[in-house]
Amino acid sequence: MDWLQALILGIVQGLTEYLPVSSSGHLALGANLFGLNGEENLTFTIAVHVATVLSTVVILWKEIVWIFADIFKWKWNEGMKYAVNILVSMIPVAIVGFFFKDTVEEIFGSGLLLVGICLMVTAALLAFSYWAKPRQRENISPLHAFVIGIAQALAVLPGLSRSGSTIATGLLLGNKKERLAQFSFLMVIPPILGEALLDVKDMAEMGVSQAMAGISPVVLAVGFIAAFISGCLACKWMINIVKKGKLIWFALYCAIVGILTIVIPLLG
Repeated sequence: MDWLQALILGIVQGLTEYLPVSSSGHLALGANLFGLNGEENLTFTIAVHVATVLSTVVILWKEIVWIFADIFKWKWNEGMKYAVNILVSMIPVAIVGFFFKDTVEEIFGSGLLLVGICLMVTAALLAFSYWAKPRQRENISPLHAFVIGIAQALAVLPGLSRSGSTIATGLLLGNKKERLAQFSFLMVIPPILGEALLDVKDMAEMGVSQAMAGISPVVLAVGFIAAFISGCLACKWMINIVKKGKLIWFALYCAIVGILTIVIPLLG
């Protein structure tokens, strides 16, 4: 991987982590386009995922400080309730991560057909959430947090957007748009960090020199910075988009990319 590829893929990761178009699907398409192998792709993926987590912390730092400040009051207050909802939302993805990690890794190597199909599913979810008009609820309940967590766990499939799935599921459940994007971005911080730690463990087992084969520290730094900056921009942009309810355009985009991803390899 060279620095230009890292720059492009870093920008793609930063944007698509928050925009409901699937970061994993676009990274898979980019890796396929650039002909990257699994090991250097794994190392790069860890770096850009950590970068996007950091961008979330930077953009939503006030909310994070509020949650921790309320937690350490040791009372059943709003911040404590929010933290409990985040913990509840983590249960499904933790189950998938601990018991089905090998299966998920096999799925990621199954080709672009699955990516195309999952992009179509993402488009359908976004379209349904745009036209559905459920009764609005003031706050996200633990039950809804768990259901949204299931959507996040299913979004380990490449092409199934994590932000698109969680936000669309929350909208279909009737949760307010103003709260959903923020909750969706905060709930992903612990799973991504947990996944990164597991991947670092795998890298340590295979050896640092082998894991870094074909990718230099400079290239990693370029990808990290690109993902961080684009992630900050996309996070702020997406929160405003969700508030305005303009997700239908992303549904159209996912449908077009999904169709092309399925059809072009067949034509070749």
